[in-house]
Amino acid sequence: MPTIDDILAQARERLNRIEADDVAAELANGAILVDIRPAAQRAAEGESSAALVIERNVLEWRCDPASDAKIPEAVDHDVRWIILCQQGYTSSLAAAALQDLGLHRATDVIGGYEALAAVGS
Repeated sequence: MPTIDDILAQARERLNRIEADDVAAELANGAILVDIRPAAQRAAEGESSAALVIERNVLEWRCDPASDAKIPEAVDHDVRWIILCQQGYTSSLAAAALQDLGLHRATDVIGGYEALAAVGS
């Protein structure tokens, strides 16, 4: 049986993960940064003003352009979704789930919110 480490490694094999330093340039090119952390964690650890908040439990429904529960930014399968969690683990799994929906440009931030906060973004 695969372990969570195996599943995480498989998810990351197909992601073109980005460094926190590169987030601003990605956003300038039209990417959408999505913070999937729960409200309590965002309140305790801080938030990125550049991020759209979509908690993990509804991410696929909000980002899938075919979903009745999609957000306005989910215009097509070519959207560049950059997923953010606290340290960059759950975000890798979430970005891979978006790729499973055909959102082929989905990825995440290496080191998560902690790395983003460390570079001042």
